[in-house]
Amino acid sequence: MNGCVRSDLCPMRMIVAGNWKMNKDSAEATALIAALKVLSVPEGVEVIVAPAFPFLAAAVDQLAGSSILVAAQDCHEKSHGAYTGAVSVPMLKSVGVKACIVGHSERRQYFGETDKVVGLKIAALLEHGLTPIYCCGESQEERVGGRHFEVVTNQLKTALGALNSEQLSRVVIAYEPVWAIGTGLTATSEQAQEMHAHIRELLSAHGSEVAKRVPILYGGSCKPDNAAELFANRDVNGGLIGGASLDAPQFGELIRLAGQA
Repeated sequence: MNGCVRSDLCPMRMIVAGNWKMNKDSAEATALIAALKVLSVPEGVEVIVAPAFPFLAAAVDQLAGSSILVAAQDCHEKSHGAYTGAVSVPMLKSVGVKACIVGHSERRQYFGETDKVVGLKIAALLEHGLTPIYCCGESQEERVGGRHFEVVTNQLKTALGALNSEQLSRVVIAYEPVWAIGTGLTATSEQAQEMHAHIRELLSAHGSEVAKRVPILYGGSCKPDNAAELFANRDVNGGLIGGASLDAPQFGELIRLAGQA
């Protein structure tokens, strides 16, 4: 799938992915999807939505025939077993989910996830043909201390280091500075490009073609008022959107801006 959720899409098309987190009840999710379904999606833009687990199957059904694809917000690394409350990759695949967010900072912070565990989840997703959307990023303390490159380097090496070039080419990376998630703060365009270029340089260890083909999204308070500048950067291939993905007009504006990038 060459880094894209759908094999027929160019891997370097702009991607706008909405992470709904723990928001919306069933009726609200249905209404939001209905509003998103009628949005105009420019050529060259891939749109993904990630509702909560209870609404995934309904979202897949509701979006059938549209260009919008459905992702999960997490998965378990095992395919089955006595893991009460967990959801496996085969379960996600069986309801039509095409991708899955892994390694989000909130999973790290509140559930103690490590990059070693996230690496196992990525392997499971790739084994079953789903696209991992792997999140990485530094804390405010690490940024201020000048350790942001070191932190992100270690995250990628631990989570992605076991992948071969073909596997890596099927991963989407999302750089989300932890200090900019849900805080209203946003990395400057220069900070985003600098880190995205650093990530792409790390990927070049697998060859220049792989490095070019892996989409790197920006996340962290990406909104219509700052997205155009962020999306204009050479190494920014779209956004993993949080709060703004819960509002159809805002999300639609982000899709439009991605189409202009």
